Amino acid sequence: MNRHTVRSPIRGASSATAESLNKILYYQPSDYQPRGALAPASVPVVLAVCGADPSGGAGIQADIETLASMGCHTAPIITALTAQNTRESMGYQPTDPALIERQLALLSAELHIAACKIGMIASAEIATAVHQVLAAHPEIPVVLDPVLAAGSGGALSNDATRAALIRELIPLATLVTPNSEEARQLVPHAKTLDECATALLALGAEYVLITGTHERTPAVVNALYGEGRLIESWSWERLPGSYHGSGCTLAAAIAGLLAGGASPEDAVREAQEYTWESLRQSYVISQRGQRIPNRLFWAQQNRFR
Repeated sequence: MNRHTVRSPIRGASSATAESLNKILYYQPSDYQPRGALAPASVPVVLAVCGADPSGGAGIQADIETLASMGCHTAPIITALTAQNTRESMGYQPTDPALIERQLALLSAELHIAACKIGMIASAEIATAVHQVLAAHPEIPVVLDPVLAAGSGGALSNDATRAALIRELIPLATLVTPNSEEARQLVPHAKTLDECATALLALGAEYVLITGTHERTPAVVNALYGEGRLIESWSWERLPGSYHGSGCTLAAAIAGLLAGGASPEDAVREAQEYTWESLRQSYVISQRGQRIPNRLFWAQQNRFR
């Protein structure tokens, strides 16, 4: 049976799900504490395969802050250096794919990798390198955030990279997290977002979460699909303004929760709570640019505004 959860304007979930959600949430409205802080001797390691954003709003910095909030240690693999700020993207330089393959092989040989989050891929050759290592470790949950453009709109991929992502990485994914625009680019023949999700599942992804931040709707509707059907959808208050790195935050939070032992469905539910709160408490570093999610809101007494 499909479920639809309505997000209330402050923090609570709908009455139908509030009790169950409160049992799994990392933070409560008045006092948020990461689970990892309770067990410092056991810190899950999460691979973060993504680009570097010099503004610090998206990419690897977003992943590290989010995964730390989930009580995880981040092992970063930088796929590209980008030239961007919170308003525009002017280009990127991919990393040597052979180096990335060696990095992944060394880390997977030494560390117990509890999950992997993949963001910007930067080239078809990098997608192949990541596939070759992760395919040998099917036990690692993989969250794929198919970054095709920067939050400011500049391209961070090309047709060959997109084709390789579809061919090499989606079949490895526990969860794919496209926004609605990315979903349509990945499945251009689909007429609806439901059809996009069905096609991505058919490519081999176990779950697909399509987010609605780019849709012109009063509320943001996110929908989770699996086993060929819609599993659950959520309606969130649409916050004013635009945000740099919100997709990175959501995907990394899901990966961190999977690394901590949550089921995919529970991880998706809780990661949305965390991400929405980080957006609600976002801050500005430029009066003309996008806002930055405050991923460390739980650790700060003085809120940025």
